[in-house]
Amino acid sequence: VQLQASGGGLVQPGDSLTLSCAASGIMFSRCSLAWFRQAPGKDREFVLAITWGGKNAAVADSVKGRFAGSRDNAKNTLYLQMNSLKPEDAAVYYCAARWDVSGGYSDREDGFQYWGQGTLVTVSS
Repeated sequence: VQLQASGGGLVQPGDSLTLSCAASGIMFSRCSLAWFRQAPGKDREFVLAITWGGKNAAVADSVKGRFAGSRDNAKNTLYLQMNSLKPEDAAVYYCAARWDVSGGYSDREDGFQYWGQGTLVTVSS
């Protein structure tokens, strides 16, 4: 099983950025997915969870209205569209997947079996 996150980079406050996470070795369409992030010196935190069908089932208050997740089951790829980026959004972003027979979701780190390696987002003027 491999999750490969990509798309991070240096952006200015107010910019937009889209992260991708390509999965292999799993039945992607039966996995619930999520994005987490970890800023320097801080614990990893939940960002957004996505169900089988692509519903944003849970979104952290800090990014609500600015970030949106989506998935393309045909391409085994998860996305995170980030708009109106702020300096406090700077972090390493991780994608995560879990086998989910019920079509639900999780917002807990310990709920996920599979993790990507992370992609760095820097927000600075």
